Amino acid sequence: MKVDKRSGMEPEDNLSILNTQLRPLEAGERIEFLSKKFAGRIVATTSFGLQSAVMLKLLREHAPRIPVVFIDTGYLFPETYRYASLLEKELDFMAHVYSPRITAARHEALYGKQWESGPEDLNNYARIHKVEPMNRALQDLGADAWISGLRHEHSRGRSQRDMAERQAQTLKVYPIIDWNSEKVESFISGHNLPRHPLASAGYVTMGDWHSTTPGSSSSREATRFKGERYECGLHLESGQQDFQI
Repeated sequence: MKVDKRSGMEPEDNLSILNTQLRPLEAGERIEFLSKKFAGRIVATTSFGLQSAVMLKLLREHAPRIPVVFIDTGYLFPETYRYASLLEKELDFMAHVYSPRITAARHEALYGKQWESGPEDLNNYARIHKVEPMNRALQDLGADAWISGLRHEHSRGRSQRDMAERQAQTLKVYPIIDWNSEKVESFISGHNLPRHPLASAGYVTMGDWHSTTPGSSSSREATRFKGERYECGLHLESGQQDFQI
């Protein structure tokens, strides 16, 4: 069994200890703790989605030096790009933008609209447009720890996740995973944060324009990829995608 050279403990032991340390803390305290523990080797990601302002605000208040990565698939809603620009100005930061090595037009010319095909094509689309850029971000920024805004309420697949988990060699941590929708809404309202323009158009999740539809909070999973899958390719269970770091 592999041993973590930084601590001399097995990875499973590290995760158990880390989760125990994080659970009793408030979200901001969790972020501060992580920024110190993994200083210089941790990043956060944002999708500039419906509730992204929460994590971005927490990061700006508690760990402003943590780089924020934005994976631009080339297929986001125009409203998402405009919202990203608004939040960057509002919160005074600049995201590190990573895009696929292939343009959307070239991808469709060579491979077609893979999001309309079966699981194999959809996985290939995710690898090209999401996983590869994220791997590159982790490498460029020298990170092996990653903060994300996943929450238990998002989907059945996320409901059993712990606060910290390992995906290949990358440690993933979710500081607001135990927040419910009421707490999220209260935070957004209490801090007067801008809302995504499509929130008022009936969208309850946000992703690529070709695979996201309006819906209700009770059926979030049905609003992505025609209800056939929810995860975009970055947040699958450990081992299902090949993160290199």
